[in-house]
Amino acid sequence: MPVTTKTNKQLFVNGLLNENPIFRLALSMCPAVGISTTVMNGILLGIAVLFVQVFSSCTISLIKNHIHPRIRIPTYTLTIATWVTVIDLVLAAYMPVAYKAMGIFVRLIVAFAIITMRLEVFACKNDFAPSFWDGMGMGFGFMFGMVVLGAIREILGMGTLLGYDILGFRPLLFFVLPAAGFFTVGFMMAIFNYAETLYSRRRKEEKVV
Repeated sequence: MPVTTKTNKQLFVNGLLNENPIFRLALSMCPAVGISTTVMNGILLGIAVLFVQVFSSCTISLIKNHIHPRIRIPTYTLTIATWVTVIDLVLAAYMPVAYKAMGIFVRLIVAFAIITMRLEVFACKNDFAPSFWDGMGMGFGFMFGMVVLGAIREILGMGTLLGYDILGFRPLLFFVLPAAGFFTVGFMMAIFNYAETLYSRRRKEEKVV
């Protein structure tokens, strides 16, 4: 039986904002720090993760009743690896330049904690439609996080946005370095936490009134 009572919209918004994989759950930090140096890198890896997350969630939701509890994690891994192979071959065939830019990170999607976690806590307990929207929310949430990080680091580190020179100089080369990735992620986490605090406070005030 399905365990979620959320609407499709709530499931999508939950992954995009409330449980954003990078800024709220602090998962899949390796690509968030390593490859988010430009907006384009964030978009491309975000699309790959979105594809794998959605198709893996849908697959597990369809076969959940046939998965023995003792082999559920290996089953998740095999499912994720299958869809990673698909997107890896597609990118290599049709987008070789982008594929080369992302390097090994596409194949490392197999080990991304966010995908395995959603299969375990959601897809294996819910039907196809909720699992699809949960996967969409988490996938777009990851992409949103990568694009935001990429925009901040590209503008401040190289003075460009999507490859176009918008500042005419390089403000802070520090933001191109991996250490800046942690700094930027921490900054965005603080913003998300502050926004949640304000929202919770407003909800309490509305209830009192």
